[in-house]
Amino acid sequence: MNSRTEHIITPEEAGTLHGLFLARVKRTPDAIAYRYFDVSKNIWQSFTWSQMREYIARWQLALLGVGLVSGDRVAVMLRNCPQWVMFDQAAMSLGLVVVPLYTVDRPDNVAYIVNDASAKVLLFETKDQWTALREVREKMNCVQRFISLDLVKDSEEPRLQSADNWLPPNAQLQNCISSTEQLATIIYTSGTTGKPKGVMLSHANILSNAFNTLNTFPIYSEDLLLSFLPLSHTFERTLGYYLTVMTGSTVAFARSVALLGEDLQLIKPTVLISVPRIYERVYAAINSKLDEGSNLKRKLFNLAVNVGWDRFLLQQSRGPWKLSFLLWPILNLLVANKIRLKLGGRLRTAISGGAALSPEISRMFVGLGIPVVQGYGLTETSPVISASPLHNNYPDSAGQPIREMDVRIGEQNALLVKGPNVMLGYWNNPEATKSMIDAEGWLNTGDTARISETGHIYITGRLKEIIVLSNGEKVPPTDMEIAILREHLFDQVMVFGESQPYLVALAVVNPDIWKHFADQLGLDPENPRSLCDTRVEEQVIERIAVQIKEFPGYAKIHKVLLLNEAWSIENGMLTPTLKIKRAQVVAKFSKEIKAMYAGH
Repeated sequence: MNSRTEHIITPEEAGTLHGLFLARVKRTPDAIAYRYFDVSKNIWQSFTWSQMREYIARWQLALLGVGLVSGDRVAVMLRNCPQWVMFDQAAMSLGLVVVPLYTVDRPDNVAYIVNDASAKVLLFETKDQWTALREVREKMNCVQRFISLDLVKDSEEPRLQSADNWLPPNAQLQNCISSTEQLATIIYTSGTTGKPKGVMLSHANILSNAFNTLNTFPIYSEDLLLSFLPLSHTFERTLGYYLTVMTGSTVAFARSVALLGEDLQLIKPTVLISVPRIYERVYAAINSKLDEGSNLKRKLFNLAVNVGWDRFLLQQSRGPWKLSFLLWPILNLLVANKIRLKLGGRLRTAISGGAALSPEISRMFVGLGIPVVQGYGLTETSPVISASPLHNNYPDSAGQPIREMDVRIGEQNALLVKGPNVMLGYWNNPEATKSMIDAEGWLNTGDTARISETGHIYITGRLKEIIVLSNGEKVPPTDMEIAILREHLFDQVMVFGESQPYLVALAVVNPDIWKHFADQLGLDPENPRSLCDTRVEEQVIERIAVQIKEFPGYAKIHKVLLLNEAWSIENGMLTPTLKIKRAQVVAKFSKEIKAMYAGH
């Protein structure tokens, strides 16, 4: 162990996720743990590890006052902030099971998760959130306390209380004993039925995954991370939260995604953890600027990327030295360094996970001297399975298996994995658990893959049709399509969105119902342009939203391409068993699909 890793706390030393925090406080009590923006004072504030312990003691005592016992579930619905960590640590110190919720989820979906987990406490933040939760509060009779960070009041709901009134002014943190194999959290993820499934992860699952990832993604105590992916996302929670406690790094909570560009330049992080969507936004912004500029500016930028990429291949021992490298000092000054400064200027690694990042986008960042590395995993594996280390980075791959992670190719080229980070199972769903994990402990990822001679994993497809958006959320398209087809305006529907920022739909209209629909809007149903009318799209999206309201909040159709020619076996769009040939449909309408994502 060298000076840069001497502050790392091992899983054995930690025992549990709360034990990890206690060990960190003992190791570096006065180091800065978290930075956050105080809206009331309009300034950035910070907490040391020992200060966090004092606040956690108050949350712990408040939870004890509810009469909760080890194993009870509590839910948290906050944006990333120190209170998320305080609540999480206090709950785990008592052996409680934390159920994270997305702040933007639909009320019905929140109610389903809270009920399924039988959560007894629900912590949220704002008045707007309560307005949404209030609609479904009668569906959450299991909840004994609704706790709001803001001063939210409701005379009709006696269970509602503000955190300021709920938390005691002072408390001493009590030492509670829990097992490393004990259930730590239930994280809900989309299932093929459209209803979320609760992934059960133990303290040992998460601790082992965080620790074993360090071999691939070295994080040091002097590192500064900017946290903006939701902590309800396993990727952020393990790498951006527990891993930083393990290493003693500082985390700054971004104000919002809208202000991310400003926060990057203000905070100047050394490590960035993100889903592809953020890298896609930067990529799109750069290209938009280039489109507005001169041809010379575009050529200079492309030259910088190409020369930078060749330099990267040389550094990786996969390419030769080239004469063009002599141009790098000036290209770096005029192009690459300016882009790096937009991201704070101090990034030594940028981690992308949750979904596949386009090789074209990876190439641009790497060529400009921003070392983007990809990781791959599932919520069910806590989540990291594989990743590319900086010194052996193949940006078009899913990386190499992390330490203690066994992988193999099974039947139908399915990627099977086994390790200490594999979940305990699905909450109250033994059948789903059995279908995912075999008797020997091998988990079927549902992805097909090949493994190269270098040990890098390449994902080649999926055994089941699941769309993975660029933010990492997974959506079962078939189930959504069945639901959308309940709207009689459509005869055929295909949902699309793989590696994209949002979902779109391609829909073939029923001729008779379309005629009536168009007549009501004063449009000519025989005119193909009527299908593209903005009034038509607005009403169609509203109708679709009604049919898919039972799906998670991120499973929303943003745009629709209406068609009047049916997909058939004859035109090559359907199989002999009348299943949609998705690849053929995408190929035929590639131009129209691209237009639905233009500007995003």
